[in-house]
Amino acid sequence: MPLANKIRVCGDDLIGIDVSNPAEADSLAERLRVTGDWLEVVGGIDTVVLRFDAATLDPDFVVGRVHETTGMDMPAAATSAEVVTIPVCYGREFGPDFDAVCAMLKLSAEELVALHAGHVYTVDMLGFTPGFAYIGGLDERLAVPRLRQPRAHVAAGSVGIADGRTGLYALPGPGGWVLIGRTSYPLFDASAEPPFALKPGMRVRFIAEQQP
Repeated sequence: MPLANKIRVCGDDLIGIDVSNPAEADSLAERLRVTGDWLEVVGGIDTVVLRFDAATLDPDFVVGRVHETTGMDMPAAATSAEVVTIPVCYGREFGPDFDAVCAMLKLSAEELVALHAGHVYTVDMLGFTPGFAYIGGLDERLAVPRLRQPRAHVAAGSVGIADGRTGLYALPGPGGWVLIGRTSYPLFDASAEPPFALKPGMRVRFIAEQQP
């Protein structure tokens, strides 16, 4: 797909590139990173944002260079054939919002787990905090908003839902997602390369894990 009319100047040192889906965003971001021309390249859900050195580069030059780099075509979207199985302990101290979600949506605990686990999802993007995975395809019956007051600390491995997606916390930190469980799956390994287990385009399935 041609990039014409999809590139826009977003600020003094930022260029935004609109794409069709998360897989295209990840593919294009990687294609731009390997050139080594830019200070930072970040892929999103339907946008790639490129930060350049405004002291030495003119935005018009950057736009032209992006066109050259991509060859005027979007990279082909890539998705993984492998499905990563992620066990989740739902409820109790692992999912402090689990009971509230059941009450809000008028679901039993078993119904909530059945609606969330067992389906194949796709990782849309990583962001917010390092390794945090935005996973699309959440059943519309699990539609809940983010918390009005974000938590100052969320444990690594926490499984949250909000705005039609599942969010996985690879690292501990703050967050406003509604927490329904936690996984023991190693989402982060400092000795590995890359250190984060998930990446855009990967397919995942959650399964209910027996609680300790």
